[in-house]
Amino acid sequence: MSVREEPSDSQKVQNIIRDAGGKIMGRTRLQKIAFFLEITGLGEGFTFSYRYYGPFSEELADGADLANSLGLIKEKFHKSSWGGIYSEYSSPKDSSSSIAPPRKMLLEIMTTADPIQLELAATAALLANEGTQDPWEETERRKPEKAEKGRLEKAKELYGKLLTVETPIPLPQIVN
Repeated sequence: MSVREEPSDSQKVQNIIRDAGGKIMGRTRLQKIAFFLEITGLGEGFTFSYRYYGPFSEELADGADLANSLGLIKEKFHKSSWGGIYSEYSSPKDSSSSIAPPRKMLLEIMTTADPIQLELAATAALLANEGTQDPWEETERRKPEKAEKGRLEKAKELYGKLLTVETPIPLPQIVN
């Protein structure tokens, strides 16, 4: 009888990027995608806590750096329109890999979502899981610049789309 070895954090990062179609734009997006996969029971086993940009996993960040160093993924840096730098992660697609339909549906929604809206939605979900009474209001309080210009309302719409996916662990019902 053989014992199945647990994948390393770097392999887990590679799995997420591969399952997302082989490409994820931005470190923040990678963090939020992994967070939503975790809280819906479709994740890789990363732990998250609240940081400035919302849910954050040190294991995931370190795993991405190691995966890049090992050649499991590629991380390219690009200059944004506002002058900052963002990452583009890529990993070869594996057509033999079968992705659970709910995981695939969530990934399709999140890889094309606006990153700020995804960050706001993930922050509200984390706060809801921590027992915050009104997670949207608290998200707006913590991220006033990001929540303005209709982005919080768009984040709620995005969250509503995520809620339509039947997952092993349902997302908190926080749409209002």
